[in-house]
Amino acid sequence: MKVRPLHDRILVERIEEDEKTRGGIIIPDTAKEKPMQGRVTAAGSGRLNDDGKLIPLDVKKGDKVLFSKYAGTEFQLDGNEHLIIREDDVLAILE
Repeated sequence: MKVRPLHDRILVERIEEDEKTRGGIIIPDTAKEKPMQGRVTAAGSGRLNDDGKLIPLDVKKGDKVLFSKYAGTEFQLDGNEHLIIREDDVLAILE
């Protein structure tokens, strides 16, 4: 299935973090927090300003982003967990 986000929304696939700490302690699934990093798999066309002009998004497909902890709507796509979030919920692009 293909998904195309609308307007200023982006589709993000979470990037799973390591299951071990630096000291070698294995973290069980029940104690893990959801990762706040992800890779943009699709982006909308942009948002409209008050004059009706289209403002393109700063993020693009393939960018690695850091987003707010409780941002977006989660759903399953092809067996992987994805989020649809607004561009405003993106805190930074990781380089």
